[in-house]
Amino acid sequence: MVDKQAKNGRGSAAMAVDDPRKVRNVVLVGPCGSGKTTLIEALLTVSGALDRTGSVTDGTTVCDHDPAAVRQQRSVGIAFAPITHDGIKINLIDTPGYADFVGELRAGMRAADAALFVVCAADGVDAATVALWNECAAIDMPRAVVISRTDHKRADVLGEMRACQEAFGAGVVPLYLPVDGERPGLVGLITQQRSDYSAGYPPTMIAADPQGTSAAVPVSAARDELIEGIIAESEDETLMDRYLGGEQLDEAALIDDLETAVERGSFHPVIPVCAHTGVGLAELLELVSRGFPSPLEHEPPDVTGVNGDPHDTLRADPDGPLAAEVVHTSMDSYVGRISLVRVFSGTLRPDRTVHVSGHGLTERGHADHDADERVTHIYSARGTELSEVPYCVAGDVCALTKVGSAETGDTVSLPSDPVLVRPWSMPEPLLPIAVVANKRGDEDALSRNLARVVAGDPTLRLERNSETNQLVLWCMGEAHADVALSRLRAGGIDVTTEDVRIPLRETFSGPARGHGRHVKQSGGHGQYAVCYIEVEPLARGAGFEFVDRIVGGVIPNQFIPSVEKGIRNQLALGVAEGYPMVDIRVTLVDGKAHSVDSSDAAFQTAGALALKDAAANGSVIMLEPLDEVVVRVPDEHVGTVLGDLSARRGRVLGTEATAGTSTVRADVPATELLRYATELRSMTSGTATFTRTFSRYEPAPQNMTAHTGG
Repeated sequence: MVDKQAKNGRGSAAMAVDDPRKVRNVVLVGPCGSGKTTLIEALLTVSGALDRTGSVTDGTTVCDHDPAAVRQQRSVGIAFAPITHDGIKINLIDTPGYADFVGELRAGMRAADAALFVVCAADGVDAATVALWNECAAIDMPRAVVISRTDHKRADVLGEMRACQEAFGAGVVPLYLPVDGERPGLVGLITQQRSDYSAGYPPTMIAADPQGTSAAVPVSAARDELIEGIIAESEDETLMDRYLGGEQLDEAALIDDLETAVERGSFHPVIPVCAHTGVGLAELLELVSRGFPSPLEHEPPDVTGVNGDPHDTLRADPDGPLAAEVVHTSMDSYVGRISLVRVFSGTLRPDRTVHVSGHGLTERGHADHDADERVTHIYSARGTELSEVPYCVAGDVCALTKVGSAETGDTVSLPSDPVLVRPWSMPEPLLPIAVVANKRGDEDALSRNLARVVAGDPTLRLERNSETNQLVLWCMGEAHADVALSRLRAGGIDVTTEDVRIPLRETFSGPARGHGRHVKQSGGHGQYAVCYIEVEPLARGAGFEFVDRIVGGVIPNQFIPSVEKGIRNQLALGVAEGYPMVDIRVTLVDGKAHSVDSSDAAFQTAGALALKDAAANGSVIMLEPLDEVVVRVPDEHVGTVLGDLSARRGRVLGTEATAGTSTVRADVPATELLRYATELRSMTSGTATFTRTFSRYEPAPQNMTAHTGG
């Protein structure tokens, strides 16, 4: 592994725990640039895991260890950073905020039991941020909101809180408020304690004035709003009456109800935090360790047998049957394959044999596989650093090395009771990149490296196009493609990209006649075959029909299938631009044979020549594939999307509007969709999504031959 200890001041690593109650798995979610990685770095420092805080700009942070992340100065994959606080092991999971890496985000959420949703105090809440919030909401992920970078010169903490409440809806309520004045700190609305960070971390705690103000907001009014929100989620129906009657509610009971509301995903406390000054870090750690659910309180995913048979529901029981999932795969030049694993049930122990299963991603280049592997060592992962641990119990996360068959999304279980964990939802890659080796001798190595890269990233799809002879890597976007290519090159392969070629089709636009004559006399046994055909176009998708209208035996019956075979072979090769010919009917109407020199091979050749002659006598046109495209876009961008689809020669089939979002359906030539994934994101500020499915072939423009994409 890469050892950054010297330059990053690493302290001791978090060790294994034996009780799921002592674990908190927390994923950090938020837009690119919101400060997630920097916040984790600060938490690592104040918890004692680091002696010195790294920098995103300098490429010295624990989580942004991938060379692509350092180059782009943004996270490109998930990373684990365990810390301990008050006897609780907190597995912090950093995730990318850029849309290209939503697959990594979903993997991080799969490994977690709760989320810290990080937004910058100076940036507001844009549509891309709302989309990330909806990613969490779609799986009912418990979450709190962190207002980060509160020391920014344009920071507006209270304004950002209001923006979050408006964008994310009910349940987003401040738990702490910033303090006015020269002594930086926060006011706890439940505890009514004020933290003073003027002397650094940890803060000094003093009693707050209940009637005071914080940044021009009355503390008492904000506290009332918070407590009323907690009471609304409480199962104690007497709390509201007691509170309105002036009774002082028990702080511990309020915190218990807060934890329950957060666990349900219906209540989202907001806390301001500054990674650089340390303000809010103590409060954030307290919220995570006391207010976030443990693995025991978060329902694990469903499992089945490897054949799809029903299986008992999982529980976070260290003594239960083993069921774990590979949430991330990476390659290290020294260690080899590293699998980051979330254990849902049972306990992973070293020097044991496990069963590794991966099913359901064949269409993305991940063949179904089952294998028994021996786990020799178990590690606690912190960025690139691995620290060996004696075991990993249900609810915890760990790293395994040299488990050769393991790919991202695979299930690790007992050989005696193999199971499959229900996979998380994978986004569809829609940007094709044709990859070629610069050196002729590197083709095999390129294929092997591509397989390794795809094994670690289920959002990639590898397509070997037999018609164009291209290796096409389908990616989520330009940044995703850049990361994939950099990982290929890191494997020692000199690769480049070329234009993706769209496979076209040929057909006849009208009837034609053709004559095929294959006669050769060279002394000895000759070759003799003559046939006459009529060709007519069929409806799109009809395929190929062969009709025999030979009368009088001018072509013996045994040679008529030979003519058809020769025509079919020529259909596959094409007659104009080398693309397969489709949707025609060929009628064999006449011919000649020789009693000695006619043969199967001769009539195959004559059939092919007859089709070529018909093409020369008639009119052959090109067909291009049309995809049905479904675009989901906010209403304000519908006009832009419709205009763009028209410019791409698309035909709009319909538009449906629902609650501020429109769904546009259109048929669009595949040649016009090569860059659509990035161009749609650009024209809609990242707010639109789309899917595409093959529809049919239709006539292409007259000037189109072997079209290539730019």
